[in-house]
Amino acid sequence: MLLLLLCGSGVIAAPGQLPAQEILDYTVEWRLITAGKARLAWGPTHHSNPGWQADLHLESVGLVSKLFKVNNDYISNLEPGLCATGSYLKAEEGKRHKETRVTFNREAHKADYLETDLDKKAVAARGEIDIPPCVHDVLGALYLLRTLNLEPGQNTQVAVSDGKRSVMARVEAQQQENIKTPAGAYKTIRYEAFLFNNVLYRRYGHLYLWLTDDSRRLPVQIRVRLQFAIGTITLQLAKQEA
Repeated sequence: MLLLLLCGSGVIAAPGQLPAQEILDYTVEWRLITAGKARLAWGPTHHSNPGWQADLHLESVGLVSKLFKVNNDYISNLEPGLCATGSYLKAEEGKRHKETRVTFNREAHKADYLETDLDKKAVAARGEIDIPPCVHDVLGALYLLRTLNLEPGQNTQVAVSDGKRSVMARVEAQQQENIKTPAGAYKTIRYEAFLFNNVLYRRYGHLYLWLTDDSRRLPVQIRVRLQFAIGTITLQLAKQEA
């Protein structure tokens, strides 16, 4: 059933099983230790144009924060049908401080990318690429996946862009699994999104997502497996707020 909510002067519907609003808190594990925490918020846009906004805050904690501090904020803006309109990243990673803006222009079929070095107060990179009429940033693609209801053995292609590349990424529903997280135990379906290995990202790796096998389609676990120097990073759901 579509959830209706007021957004500015109009009424829009939450696509698929997505809620009108949602906040998900995660623990971040790296090399068997708690390395950080993440908060993922979803709701209507904060401006007059009807649509959706996803906000991801990621920060390191404990020993990892002393070794390599991370304090990142990412915003994804989406049209009512989940096509991306723009994204914004403010990243503090070790000694690097940068700001990245991507604007997706559906009418012109273009994406504009602008990266700024906040320490030097200078443009670090900029460019423009061609995109299809409807494309998704990586965070927006997660919410799209929650609406697709792919069953084990099924797969699809999703248009994904980070502003520097635009690709058709394969998403595969692999198998049902029971998952335990700090928030509880869940029956899930495991998916793999093929974004690494010179697809959207050049580095070698794998991205897995576990969504609950029910109408909520909650992302209760996310795992990135990279080369040995970095290893495996796992986000597990710790708390859900409506």
